[in-house]
Amino acid sequence: MRYPEFLTPGGTIGFVAPSFGCNIEPYHSAFRNALSRFESMGFRTKLGPNCFAGEGIGISNTPELCGKELNDFYCDPESDVLISCGGGELMCEVVPHIDWDRIRSSKPKWYIGYSDNTNFTFLSTILADTAAIYGPCAPSFGMEPLAPSLSDAFSMLQGKTDVSNYPKWELESLKDEEHPLLPYNMTEDYQQHVYVPAGKTEESTGNVLQETADSVTLEGRLIGGCVDCLVTLAGTEFDQTKEFLEKYQSDGFLWFLECCDLTPMDMRRAFFNMKHAGWFKYVKGFLIGRPLHFQEEMLGLDRFNAVSVICRRRCR
Repeated sequence: MRYPEFLTPGGTIGFVAPSFGCNIEPYHSAFRNALSRFESMGFRTKLGPNCFAGEGIGISNTPELCGKELNDFYCDPESDVLISCGGGELMCEVVPHIDWDRIRSSKPKWYIGYSDNTNFTFLSTILADTAAIYGPCAPSFGMEPLAPSLSDAFSMLQGKTDVSNYPKWELESLKDEEHPLLPYNMTEDYQQHVYVPAGKTEESTGNVLQETADSVTLEGRLIGGCVDCLVTLAGTEFDQTKEFLEKYQSDGFLWFLECCDLTPMDMRRAFFNMKHAGWFKYVKGFLIGRPLHFQEEMLGLDRFNAVSVICRRRCR
């Protein structure tokens, strides 16, 4: 696998907007403050033409122009790493306009973004055999003061820090158009729920999962992203997931997954889809993040059994 070089002191950070741009508040001011922060740290910044655009539907501009910006900036030797300007809704429509041959043949570059950016962080791994970082987008780096998770994410781009859990998380943001630089509203305690195999079911091929308070240690190749985006890609001409799994089968895989717009029923259907598309072959474990539909229940289905039941049978 191709691993990019880390950002060095005085290096250049490139910014692109293949999903949402920073054309409205609070993102505009937060992004401006992030740029000032990076420049005060001694880094140069280079902005793509769509960073402040809002011309597209669900993305910053037309799919063609978003694709062109990403192609040009990824292959541009003047920028050392790329940070996405935001998540969004329809970056999947940009994917056909990404020049994957050009990406594969260019020098690898760290790309960091989350949510809709799964369309690049996942596919650049699968199609270009290149590591990427699933992490915060550019405006988040404009908060005052900067949260430890943001400091750690930026340190990762410099090859300095391993990421760990944090004691608190934000349920309701206080950031709005009039207060664009507010930090995370850390009100909720971190909790971890661990499910491990607990014996055979009556079905000869299955394992039952039970929750345990004990932590577990797993090793494997880490892949994943936003499930909303992943299931949209599954079965398309861009889906070469099974080929990637076969290439690195000796490593085994740890899937990190989170859901945004999906309800518990949507989540269960999505995991069914990915499993029976063969994506969970050689899986060693799952790291599943807190969904946006955090407290919803539907007909006895919640955020836990929406995913744990569908993964209980061996995926090999």
